Amino acid sequence: MVNPSRQHVSSGSPYEARLGYARAVRIGPLISIGGTAAIGPDGKTVAKGDASAQAQRCFEIIENALEGLGAHLSDVIRTRILLTRIEDWERVGQVHGSLFAHIQPVTTVMQVARFIDPDWLVEVEVDAYVNERSARL
Repeated sequence: MVNPSRQHVSSGSPYEARLGYARAVRIGPLISIGGTAAIGPDGKTVAKGDASAQAQRCFEIIENALEGLGAHLSDVIRTRILLTRIEDWERVGQVHGSLFAHIQPVTTVMQVARFIDPDWLVEVEVDAYVNERSARL
């Protein structure tokens, strides 16, 4: 039985329906956003070879998912940045910092061997908590 308070949002990624997952799920005040890659509206990888631009696209998708569930970037409590080239950590970190410098979520940066699409250089995961005060803003 599905929890009636459970909400889902899709980003339109072709992988969501194919693999049976949602971009983001909200149950009560908690939101989890799964590994988000730099996929454009056409379903193709954007900014091939540019980890910084890919990170920017990941955060655009994440911000849209949060908004679709009644939340904002200011509700983010944890981010996870996964890179195929650890040497991209600083460029991707600058994108992260431009969005979260004043929010300061807990963050993990790690290198992985690869993603489903070998053109993806970065994926980002996010957890958020929406309290009553931020939900009214």
